[in-house]
Order: sequence, then structure tokens, then C-alpha cells
Amino acid sequence: MTNREIMQRHFVQELELLKDNIVKMGSVTEQAIESAITAVLERRADLAQAVIDRDGRINAFEIENDDAVVDLLALQQPVATDLRFIVAALKINNDLERIGDHAVNIAESARECAACPPVDILPEIPRMAQIARMMLHDAIDGFIRGDAALCRGVLTNDDIIDDLNRDAVKKLVETIRRDVSTIDQSLELIRISRNLERVADLATNIAEEVIFMAEARVVKHRFGG
Repeated sequence: MTNREIMQRHFVQELELLKDNIVKMGSVTEQAIESAITAVLERRADLAQAVIDRDGRINAFEIENDDAVVDLLALQQPVATDLRFIVAALKINNDLERIGDHAVNIAESARECAACPPVDILPEIPRMAQIARMMLHDAIDGFIRGDAALCRGVLTNDDIIDDLNRDAVKKLVETIRRDVSTIDQSLELIRISRNLERVADLATNIAEEVIFMAEARVVKHRFGG
């Protein structure tokens, strides 16, 4: 085997390792969102704290993946499909870390809500949670499979989340106006709603990067209003 062949084999192995780590990071991030949402709906302060405590794992993945991308770009000369994959992986890595941050934000609000008297949660919030989780799962699955069609489906849901967020915030503001004793919990529910909206935005970013990776087409800002 020539040196060139050895280097090419090493390059392919490093690409596979980067993909595997992105997938693992995506799985951990999905679990963080799932647990944070469950903590909200079931008023589980213990589960919320567990999400907060595990955030370091997502941050560690981000650093490891950033280092891997730098090494691939510095030591190799990727072109075409390989270069698109590396660029997409770098952006997806950052988006997943930010989603992890939003999971922590949701968990912090869940912990605060659990300490307040129980209130009825607006139907918009569980609906947002369901759609955001689906969008994130499909975006990650699309990355694993290189499935641009699946990721186009992710993009179509972003406007739905935006509308639900606006409706939830409007209703919660009205709740505060009617009864100022609800202000603390209502503000936490607004924070949860806005963080779910940001999770959906970031899942949309991931889907756009997968489409770029698979088809060399930039679709950012071509969907939605």
C-alpha cells in the first residue's frame, strides 16, 4: 500500500469517526430535550436537575468535534462531497451544543415551576414540545442517512412552531394581567415556549445543512415566511 493510499484510508476513517461522534452528540442532545420537556410536564425537579448536571457531556462533544474538524482541514485537502460534509458537520456540531443550552434553560424553568403551585399548562406548549422533538429527531436521522427529503419535511414545521409560540406568549401575558399572582410561573412558561421555538430554529438549521451536504444546494431562508 502506497503512502497516498494509507493517507486516504486514514482520512476516510477520520471522517467516519467525526460522523459517529456527531450522531452520538445528537442522541445525547435529543435525550436532554426529552428529559427537560418531561420535567416540565410532570413537574419533576429531580429530572430537571439531571439535565442541568449532564450538560457538560454535550459541551465535551462539541470541543472534540471542533478539534477533529480542524485536524481534517489542516492535515488533508478535502474537496467536493467530503468538504461539504466537514463544513456541515462543523455547523451541526455548534447547533447541537446550542440545543443543549436550550435544554438546560427549559430544565431550569421546569425546576422553578415545580416549586410553584400547580397550574394548567397551555396546550400550545406540549404541542410545541412534540413538534420540536420530532424536528430534531428527523434532522439528526436525515444527517445519519444523508436524506435531504426527510430534512425538507423538517423545514415545513418551523412556521407552525413560530405560530404556537406567539399564541402561547400572548395567552400567558393575558394570564398575568388577569392575575398577578401567576407572574412567576407564567414568565417561566414564556421562557420555556421561547426556548422550544429556538430548538425548532436550530433543528431547521441542521436540516438545511444536511440538504447542503447531500445536494450541494443552499436552502436557507427559502422556506417559511
